[in-house]
Amino acid sequence: MKKALFLDRDGVINVEKNWVYRIEDFEFTEGIFDLCKKYSENGYLIIVITNQAGIAKGFYTESDFLKLTEWMNNQFLKKGILITKVYYCPHHPDFTGKCTCRKPEPGMILQATKEFSLDISECVLIGDKESDLEAGRNAGIPEFNLHFYNQSNEEE
Repeated sequence: MKKALFLDRDGVINVEKNWVYRIEDFEFTEGIFDLCKKYSENGYLIIVITNQAGIAKGFYTESDFLKLTEWMNNQFLKKGILITKVYYCPHHPDFTGKCTCRKPEPGMILQATKEFSLDISECVLIGDKESDLEAGRNAGIPEFNLHFYNQSNEEE
């Protein structure tokens, strides 16, 4: 079975700003490429799991998000890093109702686990919000493999 590094996007891969959906607003966090390269070289798939409530709220379209995602993935490829897949939740409970994919629900992680035959006990998750870590707990990722990545770009 395979293992994966799960990464939140906003606040981990890119600097947290309100509703990032345009390339010109996207700023990679310091050290993210080195971090991903290290995990990739150690046999981890790199999988992004991101809540994108801005779609449900009408701040940007799913097409806007997908265009930015393709650009982001290509920036990683230029550094020799493959993002295996980006899972996203376009919902918000106040706009679209409850779903099973919006973190802290584990839906995106469970979908990836099934799709890529992952050994959840070997997976690692890095997020910048408690809801990210809670999604990992809810999916069965061991507590010692859950890491908080704060805005100063330092892993705790």
